[in-house]
Amino acid sequence: MNKMINVALPKGRLGERVYDMFEKAGFPCPSIKEPNRKLIFENKEAGVRYFWVKPSDVAIYVERGAADIGVAGKDILLEYSPDVYELLDLGLGKCRMAVAAKVDFRDRRDRTLRVATKFPNVARAYYAAQCREIDIIKLNGSIEIAPILGLSDVIVDIVETGSTLKENALEPIATVFPISARLIVNKASYPFNVEKINQIKEALASQCEE
Repeated sequence: MNKMINVALPKGRLGERVYDMFEKAGFPCPSIKEPNRKLIFENKEAGVRYFWVKPSDVAIYVERGAADIGVAGKDILLEYSPDVYELLDLGLGKCRMAVAAKVDFRDRRDRTLRVATKFPNVARAYYAAQCREIDIIKLNGSIEIAPILGLSDVIVDIVETGSTLKENALEPIATVFPISARLIVNKASYPFNVEKINQIKEALASQCEE
């Protein structure tokens, strides 16, 4: 009997696209597409078990060993620095982490820069590399209104099309790093399942090259 490989998938549209890649790679689980509220699905013949989790939790499941492999955004990996191996850039969910500010913003280096963000570690590392003194304002939502209401000078957040920024009279002024979905693996699990995990990796990689 095949040993089950546990796969943590991010809930939502990205996770559905990722599952389609796994299915095409030869690891299907038809029940995952049935209308239900189940979170765990398995195909014993293929030796794979999938489960849906919140995107920001995927890396935790993999790091802690509840999942052998998973798919997480580069933003999550750089913000939380989980102790996992990053095997492959799947090329899905492409966007970027960016600094944005009001259209008329001018940075004054003689004072502390107020930075509103959901990603304090990313923002801190970015500005530390510039030797820029900052005050981090950790927010969980509605980041765009922080500069408008005078809570912050800039924001550090994920930007896709930029339309939300434009609608709120903001503009991106710097790119911190590009973001896409990455295949990650538990460090302890990898040596014991290296053949199957590499098989999955190569099958997914071939789709990325198409």
